[in-house]
Amino acid sequence: MSVSFHQQQIGASIALPFNDPADGRILIVDDEPQVRKLFADYLSELYECTTAASADEALAHLAVDTYALVLVDVLMPGRNGIELLREVANKYSDTATIMVSGVDRPQRVLDALRLGACDYLIKPCEMGVLQMSVERALERRSLRRTALKYKADLENQNIQLANSKLELERLQAQIIHSEKMASLGQLSAGIAHELNNPAGFIYGNMDLLKCYVAELETLLVRYEKIGIEHEPSAIASLRSERDAEKIFNDLYSIISDCLEGAERVRDIVQNLRLFSRLDEAEFKQINLSEGIDSTIRLLSRYYMSSRIALHREYGELPPVGCYAGQLNQVWMNLLSNAAQSIVDKGEVFISTSVEDDWAVVRVSDTGSGIEPDLMQRIFDPFFTTKPVGEGTGLGLSISYGIIERHRGTITVESKPGSGTTFTVKIPLGLSAPRSTEEHSAQRHGTFKETSGGK
Repeated sequence: MSVSFHQQQIGASIALPFNDPADGRILIVDDEPQVRKLFADYLSELYECTTAASADEALAHLAVDTYALVLVDVLMPGRNGIELLREVANKYSDTATIMVSGVDRPQRVLDALRLGACDYLIKPCEMGVLQMSVERALERRSLRRTALKYKADLENQNIQLANSKLELERLQAQIIHSEKMASLGQLSAGIAHELNNPAGFIYGNMDLLKCYVAELETLLVRYEKIGIEHEPSAIASLRSERDAEKIFNDLYSIISDCLEGAERVRDIVQNLRLFSRLDEAEFKQINLSEGIDSTIRLLSRYYMSSRIALHREYGELPPVGCYAGQLNQVWMNLLSNAAQSIVDKGEVFISTSVEDDWAVVRVSDTGSGIEPDLMQRIFDPFFTTKPVGEGTGLGLSISYGIIERHRGTITVESKPGSGTTFTVKIPLGLSAPRSTEEHSAQRHGTFKETSGGK
């Protein structure tokens, strides 16, 4: 099948995905034999032409073969061309139609075009005009089919993207959970040390308490045998011999130590529960300073030593609506990063305040700082400046995602050798967090659910 140069250009850029035999088939429908022959002879050099003398015959051809274009005479015995046009539009929407008529009426032209005709030619028409009209109709058909294909491809891609988004969200949730577990794992050594001290003197004192109770038991047995009213001097001698006063004083001191140790164990467990927030799935109003303090206590291996001086300056903050456990994870990442950035001795400053309609938390340190060329990457997943094996590169990325989910902001200012300041802003009066779908959409498909910067 030969085609014109113009058709070749269109086919090369658009019609190639649909390059099948039907693209060059034309059905010529006219009740006048000479007109059918004239059109078929002229167009057969470029296309595969079939003729029909009536609408019914044309429909019979359409039921058997696929045609790219139908040339239809308007006035024919039986069903006219407009009725055939309706049938083609309803049943064979992939087939283009050109109306040909000897009647030049504007209303008829408008009716045909509204029903889906590509063009309306007036008999007698020049063959060059006919060929141009046919080429434009086929180009339009090719463009329409290409658009439909692209639409279908886009819909498939949207489905794939939606599935990918759900998979990324699932993996993201797993990574967040893994990072949180990793953070808690890093705390285990410090927590074990903190629990070991109070537990140590509880167990040690209980052994000593057992011995003292045995002495008291002996003393009481002797009291029973001797009798206070009969031998008071013997009892006084026995009290002096056993140093009863010291026993009782030490006993009270031991009991006091045991109580203090038990209270410390209780406080450590409460701080851990406050940090992890078993009710973190609930969106609730909390005191930010309380969560910050509980996180600091869990990081006592850094902040209870003489190496780092911690300065707290808490302003008057109203209760803030948030996921408490997730925000505690942010404070954990920022405070541990600040402590780890200090090589020998240094200071860490943490402050809270209200600025306009925002609750603002700033964490500053006098550590090593961040190089300018790394500042744009610190919130990227898996990016870290820590030595290999010491950082996952997720802490700041996860923190970024948590703050963004709370419709807040997290920014950083740093100068190499002079320290770093992270500023977190959370809106006051936040009543409802963004949904997962809205959150993912507004993050432009970017995977930022926190970590790793310093």
